[in-house]
Amino acid sequence: MKPSKNNTYDRRSFMRSALFGTGALLTLPSLLTLSSCTAATSKKAVPDPNFNADIEIDLKASPDKVQILQGSPTKIWRYSAQVKKGPAGAVQNLSNTFTGPVFRFKKGQKVRINFRNELSEESIVHWHGLHIPEIDDGHPRFVIDKGETFVYEFEIVNRAGTYWFHPHPHGRTGPQVYNGLAGLFIITDDEEQSLDLPAGEYDIPVVIQDRTFDRNNQLVYLQNRMQRMTGFLGETITVNGKPNASLNLKAGTYRLRVLNGSNSRIYKIAFNDSSPLTAIATDGGLLASPVQKRYIILGPAERVDLWVDLSTRKPGDRITLKSLSFEGGAMGGMGGGGMMGGGMMGGRSGSSNVPGNGDELTLLSINIKDGKGIKRSLPEKLSVLNLLTAGDAINQNDPRTFRFTMQGMNPVINGRSFKMTEVADDETVRLNTTEIWRLKNDNGSGMMGGMMQMPHPVHIHGLSFHIVNRTRGKGWETIKDGFIDNGWKDTALLFPGMTADVVMRFEDYPGLFLYHCHNLEHEDLGMMRNYLVKG
Repeated sequence: MKPSKNNTYDRRSFMRSALFGTGALLTLPSLLTLSSCTAATSKKAVPDPNFNADIEIDLKASPDKVQILQGSPTKIWRYSAQVKKGPAGAVQNLSNTFTGPVFRFKKGQKVRINFRNELSEESIVHWHGLHIPEIDDGHPRFVIDKGETFVYEFEIVNRAGTYWFHPHPHGRTGPQVYNGLAGLFIITDDEEQSLDLPAGEYDIPVVIQDRTFDRNNQLVYLQNRMQRMTGFLGETITVNGKPNASLNLKAGTYRLRVLNGSNSRIYKIAFNDSSPLTAIATDGGLLASPVQKRYIILGPAERVDLWVDLSTRKPGDRITLKSLSFEGGAMGGMGGGGMMGGGMMGGRSGSSNVPGNGDELTLLSINIKDGKGIKRSLPEKLSVLNLLTAGDAINQNDPRTFRFTMQGMNPVINGRSFKMTEVADDETVRLNTTEIWRLKNDNGSGMMGGMMQMPHPVHIHGLSFHIVNRTRGKGWETIKDGFIDNGWKDTALLFPGMTADVVMRFEDYPGLFLYHCHNLEHEDLGMMRNYLVKG
């Protein structure tokens, strides 16, 4: 890709220009793209009287304590929510955990969420995977300080699926998510409701995260720059905020909504008894039909919904969801633990207890209890996907290329780091067009280049995409059968040396959106950029 001139997306410049009146704006058509953002900022603390919300929720981020381990309670940051208007079932606050809440909505509903920040630092909420206007997407330029409120107002247009939400302040996303700020955003629609899928107590969130605790049960985050550069790895696996997690389930059929909510750890999930995994949905909702895998690879921020049939199991039976070992997850492509995987470059300086990014792990135990549950039949067809193809793209023969690399010890995209409102010419697209982007996990520059290779889970805000091609990468033989690329996605995991071609359509909402590595430490170090959708 040829170097291109950077443009600055600056709302202050727009406001100064706007003072000259409508005539001045007509002579500067490029500034019209900015108006949606700058005009919208005036409403962020005040509800729009013309927006008729079907559901209104008060959401708060605040410090708290929770009993995670025996002994002293653990200090955390927590999201808590309550329904102000609409059905009470729209919010489920999970108890005795730092994870949650879980929101449940239906496509077509209009939602207002009043987010109040009670943390000691700035924050903002990103609705991961949702197709919404730029003002509601949680860009870090819209952060609010302690005691302030941001009002989100949008209509749900996404397909039925498992989405999620988390903070997005620049430079502080990693620690805020790590301290407990993450929840699920579950959407249903008429297509999904026509299927006999598990519901109620048979529809279970499974949020997998790794954490490290000190001797007083307090969370330990980054200890040095090396850990920041490689990404945080923790000693203890938690599910829904609980270590040594287990589910006591009936002999029936369940839907497990699995989110990799870890900052940087990758999971190769499988059952310990070699039973196949049956996937019915990925990041962007239901698949066309069920997909069976021996194992599934999940990078940070990726989701998979599993159909789990326990109807033939007997009381007392136990199965375990594990993460199998794989290669290519550690710095330099080295597999498993050791100096480059766990230990010195893991989640806790000098600790031999930190599993490497690729070590085998136990995630969740499922215990069959007395009592028959509801058995359901797995549908042969789940949904109509209407996937985009390479032939739909205006740049089919000339994909935009974005290289995720280490420049020295700094993670960059095409040699650039994040600047709050900066967007380059090659990061500018047109509304109502379809494009292919080529996402590449390249060697870094300088003598440290090859040694600094690490996985990069690439997330693109504001839309879903289809992965039309994926090349081999480090550790390929240990991961190749774990990717599910035949559905809608919003995050593409790239192992070192891997390339993924993704096709997406820019529609409905002009404005400034983000794309970045979802290794949250890489994101905070600047492996994040803006792209501009021009109307």
